[in-house]
This record gives sequence, C-alpha cells and structure tokens, in this order.
Amino acid sequence: MSIVKLDELKIGINESVKIQGVINLSPESFYKDSIKTCPGSILQTAIRQIKEGADIIDIGAKSTAPYLETEISPKEESDRVVKGLKIILDEIKKPISIDTTRAIVAKAALKNGAKMINDISGLNDDPSLAKVAADFDVPIIIGATKLNRFKGNPTERVISALDHSLKIAQDAGIGLDKIIVDPDIGFHRIEDFKWYKIDAHILKHLQDIGKKFNQPICIGLSRKSFIGKILDIKDPKDRLYGSLGATSIAVLHGASLIRTHDVRETLEAIRVIEKIKEFGSDTI
Repeated sequence: MSIVKLDELKIGINESVKIQGVINLSPESFYKDSIKTCPGSILQTAIRQIKEGADIIDIGAKSTAPYLETEISPKEESDRVVKGLKIILDEIKKPISIDTTRAIVAKAALKNGAKMINDISGLNDDPSLAKVAADFDVPIIIGATKLNRFKGNPTERVISALDHSLKIAQDAGIGLDKIIVDPDIGFHRIEDFKWYKIDAHILKHLQDIGKKFNQPICIGLSRKSFIGKILDIKDPKDRLYGSLGATSIAVLHGASLIRTHDVRETLEAIRVIEKIKEFGSDTI
C-alpha cells in the first residue's frame, strides 16, 4: 500500500491509525455542538484536539451534508477558512487540512498555511481543484459521493466512483503517494438501496476498497445519521458510542485515517484495537 506523507506523518498500512480532528466553521453544519465561529472557541477547540491526540486538524467552512440546504458563495467560504487558519496557525504546529470541493477555497487555504485538501466530491464538483492540488504538491483525500452513475452493490459503486476520481487526479499530475481515498460514509442516497444499509455495506466490505486501490483509506462517520438510524437516536450529540463502534469496524477492516469530532474517545478506541492486534500476534 502507498504511504502518504504529510509533514512528519506517515499514513497507510503498517502505520498507526492517524486521527483527523474536525472543526466546523459553518453555522449550517448538522452537528451543532461542533460548530465554532468565534475566534476563542475556534482556537480552544484546536488546542484541545491536539492535546487529545489529533494528528491533523480538518477545517470546513461549508456544510456538505447531503440532506441540508447549505449553499454559500465561494467568497464567503474562503473568508471563513482564511479567518480560521489565521486564528489557529499561530498556536498550532500540527498540519491543517481544508475540507472543500472548490478550487478557489482550497487555493486560498493553501496560500494561508493549510497543507492538505479533503474533497468529498472526488474532484467532480470543480475540475480545477485537481490542478490546485498538483500545483501545491499536497496530499488530497478523494471522496466517492458520485455513485448514481455506476451500477452494482454499494461497495462496487464506491470502487467505480473512486476509480474515476483517481484517473482525474493522475491526469492532473497528482501522484499516488499524495492520494488518500474515502468512501464518504453518510453521503449516499441511492434509490436502489436503503441509505443506512449502504453505509453498513461499505464498512463491512472496506477491505475490498483497500485491495482494489492499495491507497490509504480515510473514514469519517462521526455522529452521522446512519448511526442515529441504527440506534434510533435523532440528536447527533447522543451518537458518540455508536460512532465508536462503527469506527472500530472501520479500523479492523483497514482504515488508516479517522476523521472525528471526538478525538480522545476515538483515539483510545483505536489504540486498544491496535494493541490487541499486536499482542494477539505474539507467542504466549
């Protein structure tokens, strides 16, 4: 499997699973407790996440939840991002990724200190974004939201979508050593399947995605709606334990990077899994 390097971090197989802490700068986000818009709360959240063990801070300024009406202008998104970066970078030495599907926003973020792109659209929403990633020579997380054009079961559709996006990336000059793939848990609403069963299918068959691409896999399922559906919990603030259970499945099935609102809790769950795997392979 390819190893993706981000500063001193190594993300991939045989490396410890890395944690990407989420900071939402968008008031529209689905999980209201994660929203940080004033300078003090933005900075304190970043500091707390680093203390709790985050390897990367992922900032987003526009909600991407597929069931919310959250459209804002590229300028407003860029302004929010640059504001957040200026607040954080003086105090935080860990790398920051920018969660966006827009080239203009990614470029503004990278110029102001971000070191990674997280594009849930898989380079489909804005063709210029691939060139930005190539020009800045930064790692990029490529998502798989565009499944409706493909056939097969949910995991087969994820594989087809990611294969399409990887070709876009490589044609733009992005090397495989810069690419992390993400099946985009929580984004899929395909008429052929119940939406929450799509997410379950992908997690159960995550190893198939790893075998196909030989790239590190990012999973972001923190407090998402399929957890709520399974547990019949409407409020995202009550979905922590379910999120940890699903995250454990993802790690056991090959995830190398976990995107989460709950850094300490997620890290502890992951480290227990890693130690059990390590100890279990020793001769007793």
